Amino acid sequence: MTSSADAPAVPGRELIEAGGPVAGSMTGAAAALVFDGGARPVQLDARLATCLRAAADEAAGLSVPRERVRAGAVLAFAVEHAVALGRSGRSLRSDGFFAGRSGARAAAGEVVEAVVAAARRSADERRVRHLGYLLAEVSHSSDVDAELVGRALRLAEQLGWRQLALLAAVGRRDRVPLPMAPLETDPRGWTAWGAREDVADLQRAGLVEPPIMTQRPGGAPQPRLRAADLRLTRRGVLLHRLLALDFVREDAVAEALADLGLPRS
Repeated sequence: MTSSADAPAVPGRELIEAGGPVAGSMTGAAAALVFDGGARPVQLDARLATCLRAAADEAAGLSVPRERVRAGAVLAFAVEHAVALGRSGRSLRSDGFFAGRSGARAAAGEVVEAVVAAARRSADERRVRHLGYLLAEVSHSSDVDAELVGRALRLAEQLGWRQLALLAAVGRRDRVPLPMAPLETDPRGWTAWGAREDVADLQRAGLVEPPIMTQRPGGAPQPRLRAADLRLTRRGVLLHRLLALDFVREDAVAEALADLGLPRS
């Protein structure tokens, strides 16, 4: 009998397991779900497992060590969230997302490749978890096509981690109210100034409202913006939903608000 130690190496499986420095110890279980399947208590839909297995095999030859870690981690996070969605009663989409198209490969293959590429480019590795969650969300959301996912990924890649944490804060404002204190227009400290610019960029990108108002010469002074005034636009809702920003940790949200000079309400 061949022992597991003597079993031949499977490069794609090793890639997912290599994501441990970012995704933690669950990468081994995630790799097993993707490559073993079988009669396990926890199951991954065969269509998703096949798609993730192909992506892992394709990325297995990555030569940059940290890119390899992030590629494995993003696939592991996709497995983790897909299992959670299945346990909550959501089913994998059945609209042809995983099927080949005339003259093109399956939309799922394109999306997985784009997500893995985005993860590889994410020097701030806190983003990798939510890119993996995006992959799982899209796999369970028949109202989201590949073109829309591409748009969401392009938007997400323009945002820093603090901006994602601020979007998370705005998205949960009905459950956890945001501070009523006004935001400084031009803070003196560099951290506060950068955080205020992050908010302004979210407004300019159309992810949160109200939009930035321009002062008319001789016009009345404009009211100062408060964190409590911020709301997600439809574009912001899309990003919040697909990146599963509800799962951004409270300490990350508190840190982003502290950078703005605001207490957590």
